[in-house]
Amino acid sequence: MATGKKPNDLPFLLEKKEVVLVKPAKPTPSEVLSFSTFDNDPNLEYDSQIIYVYRAKSFSSVKGGHHDLVSSKGKTHDLELSSDPVTVISDALSRVLVYYYPLAGKLKRDSDGELRLNCNSSGVPFLSASANCELSSLDYLDGVAAEVAKPFVFDWPGEDDDGRHPLILQVTKFSCGGFTVGMGLSHSVFDGAGASQFYRAMTELATGKTEPSVKPVWERERLVGKPTKTPFQNPIDKSSLATSPHLQFAEIEHGFFNVNRETIKRLKTSLMKECGDEFTTVEALSAYVWRSRFRALQFNSDGKTVFCLTVGCRGRLNPPLPDGYYGNAWIDAFVTIMGKDLNEGPLSRVCKLIKESKKIASSSDYLWNSINMYERMRRENKKIEMDNAMLIVTDWRQLGLVEEVDFGWKGPVNLIPVPGIMFGYFGLCSFISPSTLDPAMKGGLRVVLSLPATAMAKFKEEMDALLNLGDDKALA
Repeated sequence: MATGKKPNDLPFLLEKKEVVLVKPAKPTPSEVLSFSTFDNDPNLEYDSQIIYVYRAKSFSSVKGGHHDLVSSKGKTHDLELSSDPVTVISDALSRVLVYYYPLAGKLKRDSDGELRLNCNSSGVPFLSASANCELSSLDYLDGVAAEVAKPFVFDWPGEDDDGRHPLILQVTKFSCGGFTVGMGLSHSVFDGAGASQFYRAMTELATGKTEPSVKPVWERERLVGKPTKTPFQNPIDKSSLATSPHLQFAEIEHGFFNVNRETIKRLKTSLMKECGDEFTTVEALSAYVWRSRFRALQFNSDGKTVFCLTVGCRGRLNPPLPDGYYGNAWIDAFVTIMGKDLNEGPLSRVCKLIKESKKIASSSDYLWNSINMYERMRRENKKIEMDNAMLIVTDWRQLGLVEEVDFGWKGPVNLIPVPGIMFGYFGLCSFISPSTLDPAMKGGLRVVLSLPATAMAKFKEEMDALLNLGDDKALA
């Protein structure tokens, strides 16, 4: 288990070319699109940044030493062009934008409070860069500090009169022949499953398909709620929440913690022995991480703490969403308990509360009641205020982000989120798949979260205790 340490200097030089706007390969509809109630949530108005890491391509197994790749014009690239990820990916991006043409437009919140997307074929900002080092020298970005990862994505200038770009892409080549693909995606336009669907479509077109296997569907009106008649009341009473002495410190550290398959198995076994119930990996590890974070931040035990798990609802709606829908389609499952109960009570009870909250959030009534409540909030220009006594957990492993995403270099060996402070606080935790280059982590996962630097050592201590579950103190 490791945390990314802040380097004094970046261990490489990065040469960047000028940003170009990649436009759809064919004419696309010119229209203005509206958004769902979920998409319109002001808390989602940020860009989520992720980086895919690919090793160098080996041509030794290609018959005759020649690799053909069908281009958008039906011709084939020669070896030199097809071995250039910038050429392959920019070409695939141009072609996939014919189907995902809204991503080449501009996103803007109008004076009436509604988000709208102007499909004007403005193009996707695309940056090509080269680093003078091998990916292996950076451990394929496994557990590196945010300051090391950040140069492999880029921020485009903020919103102008026309709005802002919902998608930004950077391809960085390394001296070893490997490369990274850094994406900035507007969370108002995509959720994780939608981002996965788009990225997979781009890889399909890069490797010879003429169209995506799943056609994109906008239809955001399917998830527009009817405002509730009951006045909105914030589900989080901030005056009753626990406080931490660490929150006065501004320096934030970003941590990546490996949890292998055997450790997860022992945790779930210990919980089952404690109460007789079985729990999923998400339920068991979420409870453990929630408690570990509470202890690391030294929250007062007589205050409340809030846990929130994002639960996908694509398959739970009636009528169901169409295949290809790539907007936000998830709901929050909440648990609120006293700090003392989290810190001193049995961990199995916390797991039970999380399991029950998932069950409640999965019901159709809960889903539509939430959508209708959010719609009233939006129209009244209100939002749920976040607090650092609140932990939000997202499970990236179920989103298909690393399955079947091959540009011709085999699948990625690593995928990382670029940590940041979202919503103005640091309460976001993600469970992500481990790097494929570490056989010992097969079946395991990585826990990614940010904390004040003064609290990270204690959190690491709590996470290290997972390795000693034979000791009764591990779940104490």
